[in-house]
Amino acid sequence: MSSSTNDTQRGAGRIGAGLGRRLARPLAAAALLLAAAGAARADAVEALREFVREAKTGRAAFSQTVTAPDGAKKKSSSGSFEFARPNRFRFEYRKPYEQLIVGDGQKVWIFDADLQQASARPLAQALGSTPAALLAGGALEKDFNLSNLPSAQGLDWVQATPRDKETAFQSLRVAFKGRTLAAIEIVDSFGQHSRLDFSELVTNVPVAPESFRFVPPKGVAVVE
Repeated sequence: MSSSTNDTQRGAGRIGAGLGRRLARPLAAAALLLAAAGAARADAVEALREFVREAKTGRAAFSQTVTAPDGAKKKSSSGSFEFARPNRFRFEYRKPYEQLIVGDGQKVWIFDADLQQASARPLAQALGSTPAALLAGGALEKDFNLSNLPSAQGLDWVQATPRDKETAFQSLRVAFKGRTLAAIEIVDSFGQHSRLDFSELVTNVPVAPESFRFVPPKGVAVVE
């Protein structure tokens, strides 16, 4: 074989090797990005487990948007949320109207200040596989099947599917920003969509036991 032929083959080999290296670099980078994305999604489930395992108490502000099934009507509200495991929580709506939802460990109370009406149900009946059970309960894996969802809106999402099929909602998703609880999205059995966005969340802080007690004001009608 002539020297010119050998030179040509060596040149082609160098070109091929160079092309291979140029292709390998972006492919390797893409693989690393995919692996990182997979790890981020996996971390969302672990973040939820860690939240339930490690956060014994907590408080946050929240804003809620409720959208009708046809997407045409939206209602907004806001308030504060407190919890102490297991099964004690307080949702206090302040705008646009006042409503109080209190889980005292035995019952769940709902008080409408405008209607001057309160209702109560046994905790086991009212809680079940609900968002309140997920946030304040102590049996996450018992009540829900967890799966990772693609990150969206700068948040890492978890699908929490109730093991109990007799629930009042179709789907429940929980979002974290890093290890911080950020949002919950719920679609109820009628197709109504609710989203709660949390802010100013602090965990493992002193929470007054009185926050989880409800005594109906005098003159308020109580429905058990």
